[in-house]
Amino acid sequence: MADFSALDIIVLAGGISHERDISLRSGRRVTDRLTALGHRVTALEPDGSLLAYLSANRPDVVWPALHGASGEDGALRALLELTGIPFVGSRTDAARMAWSKPTAKTIVERAGVSTPASVTLPKETFRELGANSVLDTVIAGLGSSLVVKPAQGGSAQGVTIVDDAADLPRAMVDAYTYSDVALIEQRAVGSEVSVTVIDLGDGPVALPAVEIVPVAGAYTFDARYNAGETRFYVPARVSDEVAARVARAAELAHTALGLRHLSRIDLIVDADGEPWFLEANVLPGLTETSIAPQAIEAAGMSLGDVYAGLAVAAIRDTVTV
Repeated sequence: MADFSALDIIVLAGGISHERDISLRSGRRVTDRLTALGHRVTALEPDGSLLAYLSANRPDVVWPALHGASGEDGALRALLELTGIPFVGSRTDAARMAWSKPTAKTIVERAGVSTPASVTLPKETFRELGANSVLDTVIAGLGSSLVVKPAQGGSAQGVTIVDDAADLPRAMVDAYTYSDVALIEQRAVGSEVSVTVIDLGDGPVALPAVEIVPVAGAYTFDARYNAGETRFYVPARVSDEVAARVARAAELAHTALGLRHLSRIDLIVDADGEPWFLEANVLPGLTETSIAPQAIEAAGMSLGDVYAGLAVAAIRDTVTV
């Protein structure tokens, strides 16, 4: 039987995305928890020396704690697959699909989970058809209560809630700051919940949903990562029936997208208890204020044991592929 009690683990954190600082915080917490369990952990940045280092040292497993494009768009994962070294998290194709919010919405909706009506608009559309006519058509079709976000990205960067049509042009500019493609959704009204899904080898399991109530009214970048700016309710304040429906929606989304080991599924629960899919996160934040660690602990699980269990699952998955 293989000995998984003292693994050589590389934790990747940092990178050059807009979420670099958050990644470094996540990486430190993963490193600390794994080290406390007796694993030999080296924290590295994904820079020009990384691939040569992996080739020369061949760790037992790589544990990416990378947020944003550097860790979630699938490119780095494709290179890790080529090395043959096991790594925690979704494989390339699944990461690429989840990274694209419009693609993820389409796939999850086909799996039977509701998602708000939306339109996806590249910058070029405005040049070709004219900004005013495009936005007038959007408002006529979707209404003026909207959410505008970059088609790729995380941590609410470039996301704007629009309640007045006059604010839509500015929201588009903000979204295009982070991506050349913007997603405009009808605003789903209800309780914002986030569900962490983990798979330690026996299939995906939704952990208790976390209800998110920002003090200032919007779950912005600052509200996510500054203590005291958001109230979290774990488990979410919903009935057992609705909680089961939310968990099922999260597991369906995780499975439909082909995600692996760990994900976070963001949803809105409307007044009728219907969950509406917003997006999937291939590598959720693992900082001191992040949702996934709260959900893991609410489920009665140790963070260190889960992070180590995910590393073991990655090794076993690689051996059996």
